[in-house]
Amino acid sequence: MLFFFTVVYPYQSWERSRCLPNIDCLAGLCCPKGWTQVDCRCFIFQDEEREFADAESVCNILGGNLASVQSALENAVIVQLNAAGTTDSSIDIWIGLHETIEEGTLFWTDGSPVDFTNFNNDDNNDSGDCVAIENDDVLWDKDSCSDDNKYVCAREAVQCSH
Repeated sequence: MLFFFTVVYPYQSWERSRCLPNIDCLAGLCCPKGWTQVDCRCFIFQDEEREFADAESVCNILGGNLASVQSALENAVIVQLNAAGTTDSSIDIWIGLHETIEEGTLFWTDGSPVDFTNFNNDDNNDSGDCVAIENDDVLWDKDSCSDDNKYVCAREAVQCSH
């Protein structure tokens, strides 16, 4: 089951064009069938296990990227999408955060700034370069990019065609 969320939260500016999350945002914007809309963004959970790079490639084919998480609301939606759609709740969930370009510096695959994180307290002890939401505590940890995890894609909502 997929959920539609309409929530107003403070705008976080970023360099890319992104609509303002307000009442006007949802007017005339839609997500493809099967995607969940949160303000001006669309999310879809993929209940298949892939390495980080392969998951990003699938998200690119679907018109987006591995999900960048810009708020606690988006993080909660991703956790809920996983809970509602997974066939195995023991598998972690890739999001689009990684430090494969420069050690110690995190990047989102969609190029948005890293303004929100939800790491557990010992994330610096993790040996990987790619970030996943851990299913046991729903906090973020760095995993090896070659691990097979489920994943969530995100894309911008588009103008509805009537």
